[in-house]
Amino acid sequence: MNVFGVDIGGSGIKGAPVDLQRGALAEERHKVLTPHPATPESVADGVAEVVGHFGWAGPVGITFPGVVTGGITRTAANVDEGWVDRDAARLLGDRLGGLPVTILNDADAAGIAEMTFGAGKGREGTVILLTLGTGIGSAVFTGGRLVPNTELGHLELHGHDAEKRASTKAKEDHDLSWAHWARRLGKYLAHVEMLFSPELFVLGGGVSRKAEKFVPLIEGVRAEIVPAQLQNNAGIVGAGMAAAGR
Repeated sequence: MNVFGVDIGGSGIKGAPVDLQRGALAEERHKVLTPHPATPESVADGVAEVVGHFGWAGPVGITFPGVVTGGITRTAANVDEGWVDRDAARLLGDRLGGLPVTILNDADAAGIAEMTFGAGKGREGTVILLTLGTGIGSAVFTGGRLVPNTELGHLELHGHDAEKRASTKAKEDHDLSWAHWARRLGKYLAHVEMLFSPELFVLGGGVSRKAEKFVPLIEGVRAEIVPAQLQNNAGIVGAGMAAAGR
C-alpha cells in the first residue's frame, strides 16, 4: 500500500509516495524551496506543487516545523508567524482540492518512521530523535510510545535557544568546523541527557548523511548516538504513516 508524505522544512518542501511495507519512498522525492516569508498561503502553494507533481489523489500526511495539535499549528519558530493558531489541516486540505490531510510535527513524524523502520526499531527504553537542520526538532519515545511536540531545540543553552548554537544552520552561519560543531552538539546532548536519561540518541536531518564526520567527535554523553537510518527521508515516511493512521 502506498500513501503520500510531505515534509515542510525551513529550507525546502519535499514529498513522495511512500511504500508502507518497506518504510521507504516509492518514487524519487520532489522538492521545492520553502518560500520566504513562509506564510501559510505560500507554503500551501508549495505543498500543492509537490503533491501535484505526482498527480496524487489520495490521503496526504504533512509535517510541520512546530507544535501541532488537532490539525492546528500552535508555534512557528522558523516559518511565518501567521501559522500560529492556524487551522493548517483545513488550509492545506482546501489547497489540495479537498484531499484528506493529516498534519503533525516534523520531528515526531521522523521519529515514528525511525522507531518503526530505522535506528530505533525494537528499542523499548527512552529514545530521543533529533532532527538537525534549520532548527533542531525532537521526538521523545518511551516504551515505544511518542510524547508529542516536545520541541527540545528551544531548551536554553548558554543563554540562547539551543538550536541557535547547535543546529546545522548554526554550523553554516558561523562557518564552524566539524570538531567545533561537535563540541557544541555534545554540550546540547549532555543537557538533554541530564533531563531525560535516554538510552539512545538518533540524529536525523540532511547532515545525518555525514555522520562519520561529527558523531565520533561528540564527547561527554553516555547514551548511544547513531545517525537516522532513513536519513532525510524519515519525515516523508512518517508523514505517510500518519496519513495511513499508523
